[in-house]
Amino acid sequence: MTSTPNKAVSPSRTALPRYGQMLGPEAQGILVLDEFTIDPAAARKDQHRFRDGMATVARTVRRIAALRVVIALVAIGNLPLFLLGSGWWIYGVSLTLVVAVHAAVTLLNRHEPRLKQRSALELHMHRERSANYRKVRDAVKYMIDTPTRMNEHLYLELLAVKRVALNLAHGTVALLDTSDESAWKVRIVRELHAS
Repeated sequence: MTSTPNKAVSPSRTALPRYGQMLGPEAQGILVLDEFTIDPAAARKDQHRFRDGMATVARTVRRIAALRVVIALVAIGNLPLFLLGSGWWIYGVSLTLVVAVHAAVTLLNRHEPRLKQRSALELHMHRERSANYRKVRDAVKYMIDTPTRMNEHLYLELLAVKRVALNLAHGTVALLDTSDESAWKVRIVRELHAS
């Protein structure tokens, strides 16, 4: 019995893996790690929401820092008032300022985590409501482990129609194709340097 040779499987019929697709020869060694589409209308709204959310967090931190500076100035200003003044009323004013500064510091220390958490929670809710953000996050999280704020900056840079470096050491980048107005295509690719 003669064995029949195995039929060659055509490349068009083989199932390409989701990760590790090689582009054509004209791509000059670019490996496609992931490819998906995002909604342009939602992406434009996300830009404003994420920028506003990050600005709220930064504004809260700045206000807390400014309040601490004011408390410190009041505390430092109390010393010359106490040393250079005379009379019982100076002792009363100084004691009142010391108690007020202590109460303000105690109150700030108690409420500072809550204020930061509230502004960070608003930003977290924007993240969880955004399907586009989750797609980008899920596409890159297997490659790099970055803080959340880096993912937000990455997402905003991507929406600014830029070629975004995700991992410079490995040459991994995100590419945004906006030629189709109904659905923007995102490709996470890795540039394979020729040896």
